Amino acid sequence: MPRIRVTFQRCFQDSQELGSTDEHMVSRLFFNLEVNGRTFTGFHCNVKQIVGAQYESDSPLEISLPAGTSYHGPFNYEAFRAEAERYYREAFGSQGQAIHIAPGARNIRMRNNVFVREKVVELEASGPDAAW
Repeated sequence: MPRIRVTFQRCFQDSQELGSTDEHMVSRLFFNLEVNGRTFTGFHCNVKQIVGAQYESDSPLEISLPAGTSYHGPFNYEAFRAEAERYYREAFGSQGQAIHIAPGARNIRMRNNVFVREKVVELEASGPDAAW
């Protein structure tokens, strides 16, 4: 199976609320794919937290299938999902490089933030979801 290079470019944090009874998060990641030396651009996926779940302790986050341009080749959704969640958590929360929030923080609302940081990861296309 081929290796897939995912280049995460930026995250739009639409809405995130931490430390309340309405804790939630809705965001979108933008990225490109490279497969067998060919680059496919213009992808995005949605990242969500179920309303009421605790961001720092309940996981995983919901990661949608990639949407965008016309790539229909091999893929590995589970590996992609894990890397997309890692990219998001590296930006926002207790591990956040864009917005760092101390564990146990209460009543924090964030809206319309853009985090721009390139991160390249490689995945092996395999398993039952080898193509989307």
